[in-house]
Amino acid sequence: MKLRVALAQINPTVGDLAGNAELIAQTVKKAQEQSANLIVFPEMIVTGYPVEDLALRPSFQAASIKAIEEIAASITGDVVAVVGYLDKGPKNCVAVIHDGKIKARYVKRHLPNYGVFDEFRNFVAGDESLVVRIHGVDVAVAICEDIWHSLDSISARTPGLLVVPNGSPFERNKDDVRLALVQKRAKEIGAPVAYVNMTGGQDDLVFDGDTIVVGKDASLLARTAQFDDELIVIDIDCIEGSSKPDVVISQEPAVHSDSLNSSIATPLSDEAEMWAGLVMGLRDYVGKNGFKSVVLGLSGGIDSALVAAIAIDALGAKRVNGVAMPSKYSSSHSVEDAQALADATGIHFRITPIAPMVDAYMGNMVLKGLAEENLQARVRGTTLMGISNQEGHLVLATGNKSELAVGYSTLYGDAVGGFAPIKDIYKTDVWALATWRNAQAVAAGQTAPIPQRSITKEPSAELRPDQKDSDSLPDYALLDQVLRAYVDEDHGYEALLADGFDPELVRRVISLVDKAEFKRRQYPPGTKVSGRAFGKDRRLPMTSRWNEK
Repeated sequence: MKLRVALAQINPTVGDLAGNAELIAQTVKKAQEQSANLIVFPEMIVTGYPVEDLALRPSFQAASIKAIEEIAASITGDVVAVVGYLDKGPKNCVAVIHDGKIKARYVKRHLPNYGVFDEFRNFVAGDESLVVRIHGVDVAVAICEDIWHSLDSISARTPGLLVVPNGSPFERNKDDVRLALVQKRAKEIGAPVAYVNMTGGQDDLVFDGDTIVVGKDASLLARTAQFDDELIVIDIDCIEGSSKPDVVISQEPAVHSDSLNSSIATPLSDEAEMWAGLVMGLRDYVGKNGFKSVVLGLSGGIDSALVAAIAIDALGAKRVNGVAMPSKYSSSHSVEDAQALADATGIHFRITPIAPMVDAYMGNMVLKGLAEENLQARVRGTTLMGISNQEGHLVLATGNKSELAVGYSTLYGDAVGGFAPIKDIYKTDVWALATWRNAQAVAAGQTAPIPQRSITKEPSAELRPDQKDSDSLPDYALLDQVLRAYVDEDHGYEALLADGFDPELVRRVISLVDKAEFKRRQYPPGTKVSGRAFGKDRRLPMTSRWNEK
């Protein structure tokens, strides 16, 4: 028999219970307009996700429970809604709602405690499965991490459908892992699986949706576009209930005069995925935190140019402010390339020379070498923060993952800011994304946003005469290979040698990375797009005498 199922791939805001409730109400109405029998929302949609230590506050738990009760009372008619919320315990729950009442609850059984997840800290695990009969179909429920573990307890109950609400953050190439997992579980339980995931940015995480429906034979029936808010409604062939459900909501088969199938979205390329994630992460951080505009230093180099392009796509050019801050060491092309980007994109742009400010410092104290170089960076940082305070813009830091890894940044200088859009992409990714974004613009008949010279010229901080990044760092193509192995894959010294890297290079890179942990702790948050980002993913002590060599 068929069950018409709606899957709500939508974007909640953590803590905005009223706003999330309204989003749920609007989505339920759309599902009812298409005669859906069942609508499934993402994990903890009422509170937003992840709520971190908000989960431990009794007042927040009480507010969530009150909200789910009010939401339940507002959902009337035949549709059954599976809505995620925070319950006492605290527990990561879903409520099964029908005709104004909560008919059943399910508590997440497997709590992830790796990478960005701290759910052992925040929740109490459930220990029971749930099967609800809806129009004669026995519908089982699992929440996110639950399906990464054996579903023997669900399989034994022979459900006709498994629905899975998720709060699954984006990382590169994770979509293929998701599909394979959902297909594996469908074969395991012998029933279709409907997997729904949220969208949107939350601090340094971004959720890409990628909602999936597969048949009992693991055939792909529907898949949403990533990073788009979407409600899909699909008729799913299910087996009639044959086991004893926990709750019977309706027994009679659903009858529809039409038949609904859903489309299968074309997967995004690696660059398109990363770009969409970076844009959404910045857009939501700005919007959900109440900022109206952003400001960044435009050096004419590739990093600041890429951040500007991301900000333009996220917010629109008129909400982006670029500031060129040339020093006595700046080349003429630095300001020219910054101006070219502004002319091509229409962002607000100003030039604020820092030489007089640096001279004022130098006239009152003696600074030489690296101290003088860092002073210039810190004057730039102070300038941006002053503009931010005066005009209300959020300052964007422009450092990339390669620089953060080896400490190639200045505290209170280029490291200032409220958000760092490219902190989780390596320098080689920066070049690849810039080239990709320009190609997309040209293909659409638009002006490429990033000046070609910003992409092709040799990177330089321009803090001393004729300075190049290569004076202090290995070639980025080689450096990034070592960093991916050491940072992302946890390869130690011996493993890196086995990977074929030169011993002297390995010792140098390890030393740079390990000594820079204190800098990374003070760097702004930024969107996670890799499998191993600095911050919650990779947590090392700042004080340590462990030596890999």
